[in-house]
Amino acid sequence: MTDANAIREHMDVIGADGARIGTVDRVEGGRIKLTKVEGFGEQMEAAEGSHAGHHHYVSLGLVAGVDGNQVRLSASGANAVLFEEEEGDNA
Repeated sequence: MTDANAIREHMDVIGADGARIGTVDRVEGGRIKLTKVEGFGEQMEAAEGSHAGHHHYVSLGLVAGVDGNQVRLSASGANAVLFEEEEGDNA
């Protein structure tokens, strides 16, 4: 697993297929908290309708690495949506 200290606010979160998932708000409880507006943007809307208005989270276990200003996931953008967690989910 990548060192969580390497993940910083405003980094782009990118799926293994290059699909942009969202923007890091912060690392919180073993998860990446994505910004409200962008978290899982197009991928989530395509899967289940709009999920705007609340935070989404990505487990640090899905992080393949940090490269420049990008957090790269081991899952594709579409698959990362299946693993996403919402604000009330336990870490």
